[in-house]
Amino acid sequence: MKRFLSNLVGSFVEAWQEVRIHRTRVMLSLVGVAVAVCAITTVVGLGAVAGQAIQEQNETFGGRPANLSLTASMGDGSQLAPETMQGAWNTALERYDITYSTRVVSGSLLVQFADGAANVTTTGVDPSYGTMHRVRVIDGTWFTTADTERLAPAAIVNEAFYDRIGRPDLATHPTAMVLGQQNTTAVITGVTPSRWEGEEPSMFLLADAMQSLTPPPTSVPAGPGGASYQMGGQPPMYEAWVPPELATELTTALQRDVAAALGDGANVSVNRQDYAAFNDGQDPFLPIKLMVGGVAVLVLLLGALGLVNIALVTLKQRIREIGIRRSFGATAGRVFFSVMMESVVATVVAGVVGVIGAILIVKNPLVEQLIGQGMVSDFPPFPVEAAVLGMVAATFVGALAGLLPALVAVRVKVIDAIRY
Repeated sequence: MKRFLSNLVGSFVEAWQEVRIHRTRVMLSLVGVAVAVCAITTVVGLGAVAGQAIQEQNETFGGRPANLSLTASMGDGSQLAPETMQGAWNTALERYDITYSTRVVSGSLLVQFADGAANVTTTGVDPSYGTMHRVRVIDGTWFTTADTERLAPAAIVNEAFYDRIGRPDLATHPTAMVLGQQNTTAVITGVTPSRWEGEEPSMFLLADAMQSLTPPPTSVPAGPGGASYQMGGQPPMYEAWVPPELATELTTALQRDVAAALGDGANVSVNRQDYAAFNDGQDPFLPIKLMVGGVAVLVLLLGALGLVNIALVTLKQRIREIGIRRSFGATAGRVFFSVMMESVVATVVAGVVGVIGAILIVKNPLVEQLIGQGMVSDFPPFPVEAAVLGMVAATFVGALAGLLPALVAVRVKVIDAIRY
């Protein structure tokens, strides 16, 4: 074992010495290898950032994996008592130890602006909604449990709403008047970023405040033979964030338990709505990765050809040296390994340079913001698999480039090499 390690270390040292001797020619051929490794590694690293941006955007709409959505109604068209439904929901959450859950009440409220009143899309939620849907707040804070005790309801508005009221300092506790059966003053405590250009004003309220500002849902018959329809506010939808590996089991359990708690005639539906439930596993950036990866492989092959050419030229100058080493007992395997290692060591050095360059590019704040487009709150660390891929590619190219010169060196006859 000691002899093997000694030979291995000796081969590395010899290879490094040869690279230093011919460093000018080697460096010229390794530029392409370093650039190609940098390109491959950068593509994988930027793909991780772009993938995180898409993931967070999907989680904003559908929730984190696995997000279960529950809706309930009575088959005869009658309305569920809110306290009955909430009690059944809370019991199920406690039974299965579900930490993150929220009600979601969708609707619109009439808000008085300086230039007139306008209907504003409003969503009533519980504080956990922010974590479950990765809601970003660019100014102020998301709902806390303290907001449930406010006399004036807290409101978190989007930038379009914020711009329309003149972007006041949130430290001054700006308010908005919500018009309805009873006019209510809401205190603006946070601002969320606009998700697209031209977005209309919208806001979040706590679910209890939202329900208090909208009339309760009532069922109105459409006449003989017609189906009933809803008037007033919409009943809440219930969401729970559960471990993905338990999603299927908890879907069945929640549907069964809530339906049993509500009694006969209740229709309960539980569905998974996060993006992971519909993701077919395809990478949206695969075409770009393949294109850049193909160019990088071509550059790597060109760099390998340059290394082969330099190694063959250098080998002709070392024929006498190889013959002398063989005459003193150097085995064919030792000669083969040492010659090949010269290319491997050179390309590994180029690989290290390429990986370092890729890390500097990918983790540059300007590049992160450009790729993330302001949609990433948790930038991923530089992926280890990208660095490993770059180093493996560099090592493979070095071994490939050193194979032919190593075979030529082994085939050299000792007596001919000494006479050379």
